[in-house]
Amino acid sequence: MIKLLRRIHLIYSLACILFFFILFLPLYYWFTRHPRYYGILNKFRTAHAYLSATFAGIFFRFEFEKKLDKNQTYIFCANHTSNLDIIIMCALARGRYHFMGKEELTKNPVLGIFFKTIDVAVSRASKISSFRAFKKVGENLENGMSLIIFPEGKIDDIYPPVLQDFKSGPFRLAIEKNIPIVPVSITNVWKIMWDDGMKHGSRPGIIDVYVHEPILTSILAVENDEVLKNEVYSKINSKL
Repeated sequence: MIKLLRRIHLIYSLACILFFFILFLPLYYWFTRHPRYYGILNKFRTAHAYLSATFAGIFFRFEFEKKLDKNQTYIFCANHTSNLDIIIMCALARGRYHFMGKEELTKNPVLGIFFKTIDVAVSRASKISSFRAFKKVGENLENGMSLIIFPEGKIDDIYPPVLQDFKSGPFRLAIEKNIPIVPVSITNVWKIMWDDGMKHGSRPGIIDVYVHEPILTSILAVENDEVLKNEVYSKINSKL
C-alpha cells in the first residue's frame, strides 16, 4: 500500500513540475534569448521550484552556518542523491546563477531549454567538451553568475546513498577565478525521492539543507585543488 501511495505521489509531483513548466514556458523562451535576461529568468526558475515543491507537499528547511552575501559570486557544491536537488539549489541560489551538468540534460523535456542556453552541458567522455565547458563556466563566473555543481558527477546506484568521490574541475576553477566555494549538505532528500523516483516513488515531507560557511580561495595556489576538494568533501559528508 505504501509503495502504491509513493508511486501516486511521484506521478503527481512530476505533474506539478510539468504544469508550472508549461505555465512559465513563454517566459522561459523569452528570457533565455539573451544573457542580459538571465537574472530575470532565474527568478522564474526559483518561483517554479517553490511552486512545484509546495503543491507536491515538499518543503525546504535551510540552515546557514553563515549568512551568504547576496552580491557575492559563489560556486555552490552539493551532494547529489535526487532529481529534486536541482529544485533545491534553485531555491537556495536565486539571482544570477547557472548549473553545470551532463550533456544528456540538453534532451530533458524540462531542463533542456536551460542547458541549451543559460546552463552549461559537458560530455565528460570528451576532453574538448570539458575544456569548452569549463571555459564557458569561467567566463560566466567572471560576469557575476554563481555556479551550481554536483561534484560527484552523477547519482550513484548505492541505496541508501553514500557520498562518492568528487571530480577535481570545479575546485581548480574556484582557485583560478578566486571564487569562494559554498559546500551544501542536502541531508535527507533521498528519503523523499531517491534518484528519479522510479524505484521507490516519492512522498511529501521537509527536506533539510545545511549550507556551510563559504571557503575562501584567494590564498590558495592552483596545485592546492586536491586539498580544497578534500575539505569540501569532508564538510558536506559531516552533515550526512
